[in-house]
Amino acid sequence: MGFILKNISTLLTLEGAAKKQGRRIEESDLSIQTKAAMVVDKGQIQWIGPSGKIPKEYFKKSWADYDLKGLTVLPGFVECHTHLIFAGHRAAEFELKNQGVSYQEIAARGGGILSTMKQTRAASLAALTASGQKRVDHFVSQGVTTLEAKSGYALNLKDEMKCLQAIRDLKGPRMVSTFLGAHALPPEYGTYEEYLEYLGQKVLPEVKKKKLAERIDIFIEKGFFPAEAGEKYLQKARSLGFETVVHADQLTLSGGADVAMRVGALSGDHLLQITEKEIKKLAQSEVTSVLLPAADLYMRCKYPAAKELIEAGARVALATDFNPGTSPTQDLNLVGLLARLEMKMTLPQVIAAYTVGAAYALNLQNEVGSLSIGKSADFVCIEEGWEELFYGIGGPAKKAVFSRGKKIFGKL
Repeated sequence: MGFILKNISTLLTLEGAAKKQGRRIEESDLSIQTKAAMVVDKGQIQWIGPSGKIPKEYFKKSWADYDLKGLTVLPGFVECHTHLIFAGHRAAEFELKNQGVSYQEIAARGGGILSTMKQTRAASLAALTASGQKRVDHFVSQGVTTLEAKSGYALNLKDEMKCLQAIRDLKGPRMVSTFLGAHALPPEYGTYEEYLEYLGQKVLPEVKKKKLAERIDIFIEKGFFPAEAGEKYLQKARSLGFETVVHADQLTLSGGADVAMRVGALSGDHLLQITEKEIKKLAQSEVTSVLLPAADLYMRCKYPAAKELIEAGARVALATDFNPGTSPTQDLNLVGLLARLEMKMTLPQVIAAYTVGAAYALNLQNEVGSLSIGKSADFVCIEEGWEELFYGIGGPAKKAVFSRGKKIFGKL
């Protein structure tokens, strides 16, 4: 059933940002309309324009008619980097980090990713799905209409498939599943190269056969997966038809961004250690720079060079990096606030990064991230003005959230 949204106080379509492919965003790229209306049918946007000029053909007895007087409407947020499926927690490691123990040292002690691995392997599919759904619902309440989720906390075939099945069973927003088997070296393998060979020959074909993920991710980092072997693995993934992304240059300048550009990855994520050389290359590439400042806060790292990336012409996205160890937060407001305070991004740049930029990171820019005729009806209705977005930490839930034309949170 179709519906009309009329008397929208302020409508941010971000059509300008979409036309610029998420690059060098200015306030005018929010493409703001006032006293606007939007018509939705069959999950897609049919018409946008002044509230007083809605074509008569859309006034149908069977259609709903929402008066949004006083509400602001903008594209649904796209959360493009999460480690959503895991069991247990790593609160004790948080205390160790505060006492000065490094991420690498915690991992060497059997903590870090391997600690979560043990708990995730032991968890049932039902338990992982139930905990995952609670996390999904919290993201949706903040206005997320497209949500990426990675595996990577099981590190064996049986339990990685279990995690991917849990992602497949989650309800609400548009879900994007990423296989991150190359997250850490499991204890069953002696070298990273040996494990990557196993993933490429045995696991990737099985993931593809069962259609449990569209994308492949890898953690390229000193003490984790080396760039040369990682690039070979990503090329194998591409040959099987997977899209690719890279955890790149987070702790050291380990070559991850260069690998991402050479293999044509959708995104390079983290990018804390990149230099002017990599910034210029990223700006000239189609690789989206996904920045994760909540992780930088928890890790007490420097923040990525967002301003320099944006000024050079790179496309930037923002995400929570929600995970149990290095970013145990789902708070989009915290991410946006850190981007403004610590990375010197403007508010329009933050909004575009969490919509258009993040849509590009998931290769969904033709469906989501902005509001225009023919695109998916993924949008958020909020009571405050857009100028108050990413202003405080936490905050109330959104008024209403729609994904593919269906209300998945709140009421109007």
